[in-house]
Formats: sequence, structure tokens, C-alpha cells
Amino acid sequence: MGNSEPELPTGGRPLSRKLQQRLNELISTHYPDERRRPGYARLAREICDVTGGTISGTYLWELATGKKSNVSLEQLDILATFFGVPPEYFLNDEVAERVSTQLALASALRDVRVRNLALRADGLSAASLDALLTMVDEARRIQQLRPAGTATADGDGPDAGRP
Repeated sequence: MGNSEPELPTGGRPLSRKLQQRLNELISTHYPDERRRPGYARLAREICDVTGGTISGTYLWELATGKKSNVSLEQLDILATFFGVPPEYFLNDEVAERVSTQLALASALRDVRVRNLALRADGLSAASLDALLTMVDEARRIQQLRPAGTATADGDGPDAGRP
């Protein structure tokens, strides 16, 4: 089976774990401050208000904790609509990887300093941009942070176009 098709679960577990992981990633990206993150009941109300769909706090909790493994396409569509991702995000590894990269970028751009750095770098030569990327990579190494994935201007994968 190709990477673009959903993995068929044995006993429902692999697909259920992916759904659980991806839902939790969306929740933590949408609400990065854990102290201000809504509980499942409030989040379910927000989802219903925004999408016009129906989902309960208990059902949402069961999905997020892996207790529920049989999710309807309607529920996936409601979640996808609320979080602004394609429904395939929950089932397709390639789509999930692409969306996760976009979510990481959106998350990073919430920081005004990151946005300012990107805006100030606009218009610099390719050599200057490469020098800045090298400095940022070195700063991440010194601070013992994991290497950040980089993408080309057209959004292609990690380290595309980098020497």
C-alpha cells in the first residue's frame, strides 16, 4: 500500500493512535498556552459554535485520549473544519506531514520577534540569507535545541534547497 493511502489498522489501534496524536497536535497548536487551553466540554462548545456541527465534550475527550476508535466521517469533517485542516489530515500520513509543517510555521510566526526577523531578512541576497540560516542553526545548537526543519520558498520539505 502506498504512503498516500491510510494505514489499515489491526484491531483499530494504529489508526486510532494517529487520530489521537493528530487531534492533540491540533489542540496544542490552536491553544499553545496550556494554562489557557479550554477543557474538552468548552472546546466542544466552541467547535459546535464555529462549525454548526455536533460533538460532545465526552466524545472529544475519548478521541483525544484514544478511548474512542470509531469516529465518523462527519465528526472528522467537523474537527477538520474547526481546526482549518483538510479531513485527510487525520488519515493520510503525507497530508498530515505537510499540515504539521504548516502548523509549525504558523506557531513560530505567532512570536513577534520571529516575524520581525523574517520581515527584516526579506530582500537580502541568497548568500546573506544562507549566512543568517547558518547563524540561527548555530544558535539552536548552542542552546541544545533540536534542528529546525527548513523549507524552500515554495514550501517543499525539510532542508530542501539547503547546501
